[in-house]
Amino acid sequence: MFSLPSFIAPTKRILIIAIIVGIIARVGSLLFFEGLKWGTAFFMGYLLQYAYPQEGQTISDISQWSGPDSLIFLIPILCFGSLLTGILVTRFAPEAEGHGTDAAIKAFHGEGKIRKRIPLLKALTAILTISTGGSAGREGPAAQISAGFGSLVAEMLNLSPKERRIALTTGIGAGIGTIFKAPLGGAVLAAEVLYTRDFESEAIVPAFLASVIGYSIFGFFEGYSPIFILTSHWWTVQQIPMFILLGVLCAGFGHLYIFTFYWSRSRFAEVFKRYNLPAFLKPVSGAILLGILVIILASISPEGEMLGLASLGSSYGYTQLMLYSMVPLTVLILLPFMKIIATSLTLGSGGSGGVFAPGLTIGAAIGGALGVILHLINPTYVPLESVPVFVIVGMISLFGAVANAPIAVLIMVVEMVGSITILIPAMAAVAISNLLTGEHTIFRQQVPTKAQSGAHRGEYDQAILERIQVSNAMTPYSAVITLSPTDDIMSVMDRIATTEHTGFPVMEGSRLVGIITNQDVRKICTQELCPTVREAMTSNLFVIHPENSLEDALVLMVSHHLNHLPVVENSCPDKLLGFVTRTDIMKAYAQSSQPASLQLMERRVGI
Repeated sequence: MFSLPSFIAPTKRILIIAIIVGIIARVGSLLFFEGLKWGTAFFMGYLLQYAYPQEGQTISDISQWSGPDSLIFLIPILCFGSLLTGILVTRFAPEAEGHGTDAAIKAFHGEGKIRKRIPLLKALTAILTISTGGSAGREGPAAQISAGFGSLVAEMLNLSPKERRIALTTGIGAGIGTIFKAPLGGAVLAAEVLYTRDFESEAIVPAFLASVIGYSIFGFFEGYSPIFILTSHWWTVQQIPMFILLGVLCAGFGHLYIFTFYWSRSRFAEVFKRYNLPAFLKPVSGAILLGILVIILASISPEGEMLGLASLGSSYGYTQLMLYSMVPLTVLILLPFMKIIATSLTLGSGGSGGVFAPGLTIGAAIGGALGVILHLINPTYVPLESVPVFVIVGMISLFGAVANAPIAVLIMVVEMVGSITILIPAMAAVAISNLLTGEHTIFRQQVPTKAQSGAHRGEYDQAILERIQVSNAMTPYSAVITLSPTDDIMSVMDRIATTEHTGFPVMEGSRLVGIITNQDVRKICTQELCPTVREAMTSNLFVIHPENSLEDALVLMVSHHLNHLPVVENSCPDKLLGFVTRTDIMKAYAQSSQPASLQLMERRVGI
């Protein structure tokens, strides 16, 4: 195992890590992207004979898209991909199930480690799910794959826990930024997506560097042009109220997206557990339901066929069609509902993929529908040239809200369409949608702030304890149960049984002469028959003063394996003022901190 030399300054070490992660993760993302393109061309293009639209196509090229002559092979293709995904996930990597961004976030807040097999297995399962028609995106897999490479680099270089987490976060940002050709947004997303109300500032600079490196490598092979082509970005200040309305609509659909997604996941798990069905068949059940739904829609009308096909895969081609105003209004109105259902069936049943792309498609359809309706009502107020702006703003406000990452998504989508002029209406809409969505998030592994993150364990609870004096947490002398040196051990055992306390100060008159605990009692009872407290107590005491902080008390307890500390007067060490225990520290912390951080503190205190 190779280690970075210790004489390298911490800042330089982080930048070296970012460069290494950027190169390795980007090669992995490139291979994943190429595999996804090849798989989609084979399953959708060759087997299904589906000339699917693609993002970045010109109007003349994308106009050539056409649905398959027959959907008879759709369900077998969906089932093939989901079956292989189910087998790989249940047999080798359960954490490859679902959307990978959440798994990467969980790893960051945990030990900062991702198993070595995950990058390859996540890539395979995501390619199988998405290329065969499963409704999912490529950003989640890219995040987990690149985070996995970051974790692997950290292990190879024997990095510290802090450096390991930065490597993992750098991988998340560079992976997402690369695959969407949005290096700035990807880097910001890496720092923002970990929390609902905080920002991982230490990761932002290395993520910038890794994203630039990754984007350069990826763009060399795939080109540097934005993912989507935006032909018009015309809007007026008078339209701002309508963009705010769009933010309100996106917040409502965001709540629906999150609820349906997790409701579906719990229902699939419940049914398979109740009937003891093989877990590897769970993704197949979702694929069958999705295939049936698409076939039913296709049999109704041409618009129904377009609606069904638009719900398959990442749907980015249909987002491009929306930017060209080439999608009928009926499809725009119904697509948000259909895409939510399709994604919930695919990922809720155990398929592998991301929730970012479906979220963008849902938001794009909401924005497109509102834009077209406003254009039909008042063409002067909202001319046709403004409709693509509503599509883009819908993308930003929907997913920026449900991901609790409005700033990152705002930047990313601007990079994806190559236009900064839409920032003002997008800011208005995403602010409203984020405000109305609150901390309701599609990424369940997010925590509110750093104080609740395992990555920052000890930083914030220590700050809280340093602000609280021992005098504010101790049991005062008047309420302390004390013993005399002449008491026998049987009376101590009775006190322990009746009070459930595990330690007592020993007083001789008004002087503190010792402390006796349940451990002292157990030791002495094996040697003599009912000795006195004087023979069992500890007289060489560790004490604390009332003006000391609880952090001082806890450090003393942990260092010497103590559960109790007598609190004495500074100028008179045998004058007892009170008694403080680990439980007292925990109670004081609970009253001064966020409830979600108590579990972290309990581990430190040892309760």
